[in-house]
Amino acid sequence: MSSAELRRGPFRAGERVQLTDPKGRQYTISLTHKGFFQSTRGSFRHSELIGADEGTVIEAGEGRRLLALRPLVSDYVLSMPRGATVIYPKDAAQIVHTADVFPGSRVFEAGLGSGALTLSLLGAAGYEGHVLSVERRSEFAEIAQGNVTSWYGANVPPWSVEIGEADEALASLPQDDRDQVILDMLAPWEMLEGAAHALRPGGVILAYVATTTQMSRFVEELRDSSNFTEPVASETLVRTWHLDGLSVRPDHRMVAHTGFLVVARRLSP
Repeated sequence: MSSAELRRGPFRAGERVQLTDPKGRQYTISLTHKGFFQSTRGSFRHSELIGADEGTVIEAGEGRRLLALRPLVSDYVLSMPRGATVIYPKDAAQIVHTADVFPGSRVFEAGLGSGALTLSLLGAAGYEGHVLSVERRSEFAEIAQGNVTSWYGANVPPWSVEIGEADEALASLPQDDRDQVILDMLAPWEMLEGAAHALRPGGVILAYVATTTQMSRFVEELRDSSNFTEPVASETLVRTWHLDGLSVRPDHRMVAHTGFLVVARRLSP
């Protein structure tokens, strides 16, 4: 069964389901034929959901109700096991769009972390593309591989994982082999020579950095290399809103700064 087919149709045993109570509290469960959900919000047998349509509201006792849906990738990223801090969905979406990761893209990713960005890169590049992820720490790579496999099941799009140094991995690629080089690491400026070798002319280099000093140094090194277009930097802020009848206002809390994106394109030699 394809990944798309797994996301459609009635609930099946073995898949992940997200439950939401009337106050917006969420619980994630993995359905089993003999499973039983129990909390202060109510209880029910998993078998009551198996075979039911997505979007079902299930009675959980004493008048309590729970909405059952498959989690979106943004829900999964924020709840999955972590080795390193995840890239938030708001940043992952910007990275995929800004770096122009299209179906069939050949993507190089340095800094695998917990696999949050990888999920989006694989989804955008699709089964005609390829994502090569390089991670220094094997324990992070193991967690990331588990998270990606848990999301895609047996239908993971073409993906390779290497443990080692990203600059060496870039240098070992054929010239002009990659469409995008995505860098989520402390010193992305150390990758510029390898990125210039591996990127095709017009290909995109994008760095995700946390501080202004990292951003400034990466920009200056990009300019000094003479291999890339003038870099553009940005950050993404997301503010949700409280909606309750005529009470419409910004929420008191928001996901503000998480990181900066710096993007440039490979010039023709």
